[in-house]
Amino acid sequence: MRDTLTHWLQNAKLPAHPLILDSLLLVGLLLMAWLADWITRRILLTAVRKIIKRSPMQWDDLLVEYRVMENLSHLVPALLLFSLIPVAYADSPTVEKILSLGISLYLVLVVSRCLMAFLSALEKLAGNHASSHKLPLRSIAQLAKLFVMLVALILAASMLIDRSPLVLLSGLGAFTAVLLLVFKDTILGFVAGLQLAANDMVRCGDWIEVGNYGADGTVLDVGLTTVKVQNWDKTITTVPTYALFSDAFKNWRGMEESDGRRIKRAIHLDVNSIKFLDKPLIGSLRKAKLIGPYLNGKFQEIGYEDSEEHPCNQRKLTNIGTFRAYLERYLRQHPLVSQDLTLLVRQLAPSAEGLPIEIYLFSTEKRWANYEALQADLFDHIYAILPAFELRAFQAPSGSDFQRLSK
Repeated sequence: MRDTLTHWLQNAKLPAHPLILDSLLLVGLLLMAWLADWITRRILLTAVRKIIKRSPMQWDDLLVEYRVMENLSHLVPALLLFSLIPVAYADSPTVEKILSLGISLYLVLVVSRCLMAFLSALEKLAGNHASSHKLPLRSIAQLAKLFVMLVALILAASMLIDRSPLVLLSGLGAFTAVLLLVFKDTILGFVAGLQLAANDMVRCGDWIEVGNYGADGTVLDVGLTTVKVQNWDKTITTVPTYALFSDAFKNWRGMEESDGRRIKRAIHLDVNSIKFLDKPLIGSLRKAKLIGPYLNGKFQEIGYEDSEEHPCNQRKLTNIGTFRAYLERYLRQHPLVSQDLTLLVRQLAPSAEGLPIEIYLFSTEKRWANYEALQADLFDHIYAILPAFELRAFQAPSGSDFQRLSK
């Protein structure tokens, strides 16, 4: 090739200086590489995309989406130059060595980019599988990409120093401690990702709370070193993957997959308002549809008598006990309260804030806004019905209370 170009220059009565020859050969090779790249991308790649578009399979669409085929097309001009440079510069070993080194480094770059694009497509394809949530696909893909990058760097370094890659690998033993320090988070994150997946502790889409990092929201991504959480105020919090394995966090997935969402709240009653039922109160409560049958049954059981005998010598109903029975019946007939899960109306230990009556139940409505609305509706009714039982909610004295006392 060099002799042919020299003959042409001599016939054209142009100087055949070695530098001119090398430059013309390089321009010719670059033009051939550009032509090969144009044919590959404009003709072959376009035809392949049309075939893939008509194909009923989905995996080949991912190859186009993640530009795997486009990255592969860059191999054609690089391989062409790699094969022609030794022929064109057979008489200039120094130039041949420099150009071959440059093309070799370019080939390493192109191949590594192809592999990383292929790994991204493979991750997306695996993510479409029904059981993909059981594996840390993101972490595995990121680790594989990191491995590809390390191999590419080792190959490039070995080409630059003209030594075998094995020589570099044998020397890595002395830097093991440094590598472990540099990639500590990566190693811990990968191990934690495997543990999280093996124990099914967190998935994309789960609602989690990580108090130490202020994260409270939906998991967007479980990566190699970090877990991305979108909080309810739409801010993004990144939590180290290893923190989810080493520290405590709350996952609300069990609630979302169950038949109900728990409501556990207490109302504090003024103990001074607790008393036995008297005749006027009994007459008023018997008119209530929910509590009337309960009162009649209780009176038959205890043999109620309206007498002036001391209360210690009689069995009498209390307004707070009747109130608890009413609440249980009210909740039992509520359409949004689960009747299959635990439902309790119970007394807790009294305190300086009065006697707590705790409502423990499960709402069939698990969506946040509707759940809060139901909880508010239930306690609106509970507070409003207290005077019907001649009970009072406990409330610490406020400024207006002291003003009334001073009058």
